[in-house]
Amino acid sequence: MKKISCFFIALLMFSCGEKKEILLPKSDVTIVKEVSDLSKVDFFFSVVNNDTLADVKKNAVITTTNWVFNIDKRIPLKIVIPEVKKLQEKKRKRKSNEDAPKDNFYSYADSIGKNLAFIPFTKVVYQLEKPKTGTIVFFKKDNQVFVNDVPVKKEDLNQYLNNSNQSLEEIKFCFDKNSSFGTYIQNKLFIRTIEVKMTGFSEFIY
Repeated sequence: MKKISCFFIALLMFSCGEKKEILLPKSDVTIVKEVSDLSKVDFFFSVVNNDTLADVKKNAVITTTNWVFNIDKRIPLKIVIPEVKKLQEKKRKRKSNEDAPKDNFYSYADSIGKNLAFIPFTKVVYQLEKPKTGTIVFFKKDNQVFVNDVPVKKEDLNQYLNNSNQSLEEIKFCFDKNSSFGTYIQNKLFIRTIEVKMTGFSEFIY
């Protein structure tokens, strides 16, 4: 059984002897400490002719394992999410009913434990468009937050949603496609701190 440990950080930074560095997002919040039975997908930051690109290494992924996505925090969502979405769909299509359920995780650097930590996103179905109805929480690239076009301070978001007269059965969290992956992970971790009664939420990138 394969596990990620401290040693994996060295492999992450120097993949296949190419010395291609991945700068992971950082946080002092730990969601998942360890992932076993895994395949990894690496997104390396690259610049070609002044254009930011993602060099994706996914040759060793096995459908019946947990997938860990190691993504450089500098890559914008408009490049990351379409690739992640394609890999999610590929995994779902190949998965048989007999397979034990396996999950997808994003990795990030745990500044407290000085190790890798992980946030699951198996059930997230990304929508690459703007939602038209419902309670829409939009995280802009400059860290501004809007709820149905009304600016709300990030630290006041929990209270604002709880005081809202709108139905909160499902909140639609939206992210600026030009935001970096690092900012996206910070916002995902922040969302987990929101204490609002809701049956579910969905994610939109546009």
